[in-house]
Amino acid sequence: MLKICVFFAGLLLIGALPKEELHKDRVIDRELSDKEHFENEQHNLHIIVTKIDNNSDGFISREELKDWIRYTQKRYISDDVNRQWKQHNLEDTTTLSWNTYQKLVYGFLDENALHNPVSDEEKTYVGMMKRDRRRWSVADPDGDDELTKEEFSFFLHPEEHDHMRDIVVQETMEDIDKDGDGKISIDEYIGDMYRPQEGDEEPDWVKNEKFQFTSYRDKNGNGVLDENEVKNWILPDDFDHADAEARHLIYEADQDADEQLTKDEVLNRYDLFVGSQATDFGEALARHDEF
Repeated sequence: MLKICVFFAGLLLIGALPKEELHKDRVIDRELSDKEHFENEQHNLHIIVTKIDNNSDGFISREELKDWIRYTQKRYISDDVNRQWKQHNLEDTTTLSWNTYQKLVYGFLDENALHNPVSDEEKTYVGMMKRDRRRWSVADPDGDDELTKEEFSFFLHPEEHDHMRDIVVQETMEDIDKDGDGKISIDEYIGDMYRPQEGDEEPDWVKNEKFQFTSYRDKNGNGVLDENEVKNWILPDDFDHADAEARHLIYEADQDADEQLTKDEVLNRYDLFVGSQATDFGEALARHDEF
């Protein structure tokens, strides 16, 4: 009974406060909440740094950082596959058929839309379905139109598997090659990343991308990228993404230039690490199971 009385007394007190005072209190509460949220993420980043420092010497080497980034990449893929497998394989069978997947993902399209799409929205979804169907077939080596959980991983993350790389290149070509001539011009290459407004001055990074296109991407110098050149661009054989990310983070955060990082150097560049693969682009800082 006492709790009920206190509750209603509180309501009466709130009702007696001016609206301006209530608004001010809410703003202060929100600011405190944001501050607490930031402090919590800083604390979690501190824990992650401890985990990265595998030999506990107080420093993070490039190898330790590279190994951690590879771990977060594998964990992200594993979590994503598990989540989507559970989401689409409702009967918990050992394989998932294309018909089941299609009905769950594209079941809202009626027969008429599937065979004769009219609206732009219908055309977009039918195009997405056809792309998924093609990728599904490549991910299905035995051709039974059903994917095991491992094969479903091929389908969801083709860039991680050698036998799926050609489909990644093909899809990239289709996305960027707007005139459908089977090649990517420099305008199409830039247009995929940058759409200037009238009167805008061209940013330096766009100028750099044009230089990259003409000097490195276009191997034969004919002014366009073919499939092999696109493959060398997006899936280079000799490029280690985890190592490149580790090098970048150390270069940006290493204040004393000793080619390794302390906890303080990492925490001082919270903004850098929250947008990196080392924290799964900030997701790891909000996950309690990470620790």
